[in-house]
Formats: sequence, structure tokens, C-alpha cells
Amino acid sequence: MAPTLIMKCTKCGGYMLSAKTQKTKICPYCGANINLQRAQRIASADSASEASEILRKLKSERGFDRKV
Repeated sequence: MAPTLIMKCTKCGGYMLSAKTQKTKICPYCGANINLQRAQRIASADSASEASEILRKLKSERGFDRKV
């Protein structure tokens, strides 16, 4: 299984998950079509679940946690 990357949107700065082999992605926050070859890589994980946990921590640090 290919590693999962955490990328930063080049337009709004939002974090998103992508497969290492993926070339483009639509940002889930602003809807921009992002060229992942040019986007900033924040982190890499061996599995999607590990990447999701890292992403959750990053969002929490930025004040985007959803405690209801």
C-alpha cells in the first residue's frame, strides 16, 4: 500500500490527505484544483488511519477541533 501524504492547499492553506501517487486533488475547504506536485507536503504516514490521526492533531493545533 502506498504511503498517505498530508498536503497543504496552495490557495487557502487547509490540510488534506492524498495518496503519494495522486497528481491533483480538489481542496475540501475552498474547492480549488490543487497540483499536488507543487503543494507543500506537511507529513507522510504508512497508512490512511495513521495519516488521519496526524491530520486530526494538526487541525487541533490550528484551532479546528470539533468538540461538541
